[in-house]
Amino acid sequence: MKKSILIVFLVVLADQILKIWVKLNMRLGQSINIIGDRIQLYFIENEGMAFGMQFGGDWGKLILTLVRIVAVILLFVLVYKLTKNNKIKIGLIISLSLIIAGAMGNIFDSVFYGVLFSESTPFQAATFLPDGGGYASLMHGKVVDMFYCPILRGTYPQWFPFVGGDNFIFFRPIFNIADSAITIGCIWLFIGYRRFFPRNEEE
Repeated sequence: MKKSILIVFLVVLADQILKIWVKLNMRLGQSINIIGDRIQLYFIENEGMAFGMQFGGDWGKLILTLVRIVAVILLFVLVYKLTKNNKIKIGLIISLSLIIAGAMGNIFDSVFYGVLFSESTPFQAATFLPDGGGYASLMHGKVVDMFYCPILRGTYPQWFPFVGGDNFIFFRPIFNIADSAITIGCIWLFIGYRRFFPRNEEE
């Protein structure tokens, strides 16, 4: 269990340090090249759902945040129980811990950022604990994303259905450390599924 807690702590710490730096030092929509224009810091915010989608306005966001908190608690309970079984592979614990850490990182934004920061705009960076209060109430903050990796750019062939001749960019989504932790944890879980849960064992 100590290893799981350490993984969660380090991932959430790194995620929040970078998000807070971006929030306080970058304007909304501002980009900073890290490796040419192939890997950038590109500051955007979203409501906490994939690809910036929204769900039921303020009430939907509140419900979504509460569901995520419950899911993280249940995953923590699962990891705690799994660590009591000496036959459980450490890879399973690590993958679940990464998923928990990623979820917690984004939950923190949703729960606290609206209260802690002023609103980020294309004209100025946010401030911490502004005199007039934050940009939203508790549980209604926006998630900070910043990694943009348009590694491949090109044009679809003319014969390609629907999008022939259009430009394409890979990888287009903008993400954060928490998103990366969830993705790595899920991929690790998928790849190692047969090893983590061998069929010849009863448990």
